[in-house]
Amino acid sequence: MILSIESSCDDSAIAITDIKTKKLLFHKKISQELEHSVYGGVVPELAARLHAEALPKILAECKPYFKELKAVAVTSTPGLAVTLVEGVTMAKAVAVGLGIPLIGVNHLVGHIYSLFIDKPTKFPLTVLLVSGGHTQVMEVKSLEQIKTVAKSMDDSFGESFDKVAKMMGLGYPGGPLIEELAKDGDRKKYNFTIPLSQSPLIAFSYSGLKNAVRLAVEKSSEEDYKDIAASFEHIATAHIVQKLKKYFKNVRPKTFAIVGGASANLYLRSQIEELLKSHGAELLLSELKYCSDNAAMIGRVAVEMYDKKMFSSLDELNISPRSSI
Repeated sequence: MILSIESSCDDSAIAITDIKTKKLLFHKKISQELEHSVYGGVVPELAARLHAEALPKILAECKPYFKELKAVAVTSTPGLAVTLVEGVTMAKAVAVGLGIPLIGVNHLVGHIYSLFIDKPTKFPLTVLLVSGGHTQVMEVKSLEQIKTVAKSMDDSFGESFDKVAKMMGLGYPGGPLIEELAKDGDRKKYNFTIPLSQSPLIAFSYSGLKNAVRLAVEKSSEEDYKDIAASFEHIATAHIVQKLKKYFKNVRPKTFAIVGGASANLYLRSQIEELLKSHGAELLLSELKYCSDNAAMIGRVAVEMYDKKMFSSLDELNISPRSSI
């Protein structure tokens, strides 16, 4: 069994995964959304303190598994430096205390493997990762063959939802709040411009759209917010679909996946599903409970890394806020 720890942002999570069957045996996550909502976003120092409280409590529940653990895995990149340290420090302590190997996991690879919790892997595939920190398209052939072919030039898809929600005074996290508000809105009421629509680049940008929404909010009343939310969600999604269409002219994936916290957005899912129908591609999605940050996906990656003996020494494993993928 492998114990895995996730603390890259504002979710404290620990999981136990069986190495042979790849089955998830234990998973618990403590969210910090309530504590951060009053600030309209994640406060790194507060998140670190809350991890220091929550992680030991969850680890205590894992003691019955300790004798059967073969390794401990932890998110080491990317993420908030002060929160990554909390998880890595705990992982090193467990590794030393139990005399087991240490595995450092890339959080983004974890999101890819969220597709395969309790399931065998299915490669190759094209992956769209949409979260609060990332918007990128990756070609994945295996654990060790992952290539990013497009990414955001500024804000991410998920981040833009959080910021629009903050403009409207809705709270945090903004994704679910904007999605709920948009359900009753007119998606064509505000004619926001699709970012980079005239650019040949296969890339993403949300700073301009975010600014256009800000101006609309400043000129409107709360009665208009549902229409602004719906129009924003429509354009934010149309931007991704438009760039994928351009990419698919040269690359025709047989299997396409959407992962990351913002992949839970049902409108985004429906629009990409519609796009894939015309290309005859299969759509893979994580279970909704595994879209956001979690330790189960870290454990699923760690099983593959354990089989390949991809271990790190105590001195080698360091945190890195930025990912190399």
